[in-house]
Amino acid sequence: MTASTTQGQARATGPDDESDPVNVARILVLRRLDSAPRTRAELESYLRKRGVPDDAAGAVLDRFEEVGLIDDAAFADGWVRSRHGSKGLGRRAVAAELRRKGVSDEIVSAALEPIDEGLERERALGLARARLPQVIGLPYPTQVRRMMGALTRRGYDLSMSSEVVRQVLGEASAGAE
Repeated sequence: MTASTTQGQARATGPDDESDPVNVARILVLRRLDSAPRTRAELESYLRKRGVPDDAAGAVLDRFEEVGLIDDAAFADGWVRSRHGSKGLGRRAVAAELRRKGVSDEIVSAALEPIDEGLERERALGLARARLPQVIGLPYPTQVRRMMGALTRRGYDLSMSSEVVRQVLGEASAGAE
């Protein structure tokens, strides 16, 4: 390695690195996983965009799954905890995000299992109560529309959103009297 060669170049190049598509795929996947967890589908798409042959990509991704570096189920579990827990998204929104990331329906269902309806309702109530000060003083239909919109955009189903909005607005009107 010459003095002008950067450390990143030293890792990425070598006598056989660029001529061996499996090694290129391995390096690309490791770099991608170094920044954040990824699904197999995301990595397949990334390798395809980078021009890695499908057979080389498949071999590397299969091996990484065997050793646990790629685990769609663990990714989905972490995603659900993050998106539902800290972002306040409902089951529908989290499921849609996971499907966009290429996670299978079976894994999505398993990852969403810990979110029971009671927990989801509590999150929806918290979001509706947080939204309440922004709609106080508006006509009742506008309050309902805005609060319903906020909840449904976050992935809460229509019936739960309706019940929660009715409850929160009822509490607010009872408290105002």
